[in-house]
Amino acid sequence: MIDLGVIAGEASGDLLGAHFIDALKHDHPRLHAAGIAGPRMIETGVEAIYPSDKLAVNGYVEVLRHLPELLWIRSRIARYFLRERPRVFVGIDAPDFNFTLEARLKQAGIPTVHFVSPSIWAWRPERIHRIGQAVSHMLVVFPFEEAIYRDAGIPVTYVGHPLADVIPLEPDPAAARLALGLAADPVIALLPGSRLSEVARHARLMLDAAMRIRRRHPDAQFVLPAASAAAAGLVRQAAQGLDLPLQILDGRSHTALAACDVALVASGTATLEAALFKKPMVITYRVPALTATLMRKKALLPWIGLPNILARDFVVPERVQEAATPENLANDALAWLDDVPRQLAAIETFRAMHVSLRQNASVRIAEAVQPYLEGA
Repeated sequence: MIDLGVIAGEASGDLLGAHFIDALKHDHPRLHAAGIAGPRMIETGVEAIYPSDKLAVNGYVEVLRHLPELLWIRSRIARYFLRERPRVFVGIDAPDFNFTLEARLKQAGIPTVHFVSPSIWAWRPERIHRIGQAVSHMLVVFPFEEAIYRDAGIPVTYVGHPLADVIPLEPDPAAARLALGLAADPVIALLPGSRLSEVARHARLMLDAAMRIRRRHPDAQFVLPAASAAAAGLVRQAAQGLDLPLQILDGRSHTALAACDVALVASGTATLEAALFKKPMVITYRVPALTATLMRKKALLPWIGLPNILARDFVVPERVQEAATPENLANDALAWLDDVPRQLAAIETFRAMHVSLRQNASVRIAEAVQPYLEGA
């Protein structure tokens, strides 16, 4: 029998999951957890029945392409959990995959906790009803989310964001640059996303923007943290023929963000990480045209980037779909480099954001899940 069933999708879920498991192991050092996990969670001792990159699919078109395999995996993992009957199941992110599974487990009498709310405040608010059927307890990472679930009658706990606990309030750019062997200014970080589909859409876009930035700043240096060897391969392919001082890093996104002056970032958890490192940024994202059309019809907010959503303002520029051009990204990055007062104002906004999210999430998570592990 396993103590904890867990499923995390893609790199960001794997990172959050690793913090989650570490928190639980403080009081349960012999915790036996199994499910769908990535390398970070596996390092904490989670038994991976399937790797989390199997779930690294987003957008309507992409999901349809991988749907048969996703349905097969979900069916197999559901049978595994129903047979093993963990004391509690925790779904980390991956809501479209996890909620259907959680509903089935909850109906079978297995408590279900979901960690990280889907962005029902940004689009598809009707999901709250489905969540109520699937989730015994929701753990949210942003303070404004708590009232949404409480009003819907769903047990909820605001735990803060684990990354806000891990990332220092005052990063050390000099140490990061030394670690990466960077000497000159400016340093630009390129973060095209963790999914291979994101890298394929954004890597050349960001590299072309980097070429334009370098025309104004010949000494500029560029760092691009790749989430996997496959992602690094896509970046190298995209960079062929470009005369660009580029370091492709094996992971180390936090080092890249600490070192940089400005970041070009694909929308997602990395935008929050950039804000926690107090870095001016340009947020971008591209999806297939059909996916974009369907998502725009359901959008509730004018922003897509987490820093802007949390600030309720366009603190940093967003370049999405047709506006996601090398010229726009380069011009936005250059505007940051040329405007020190604007940089300082953004840094102060990000510092206040960091303080509000720094809630000792590990302790709060453990306190919320502990009663389920003890059978209370």
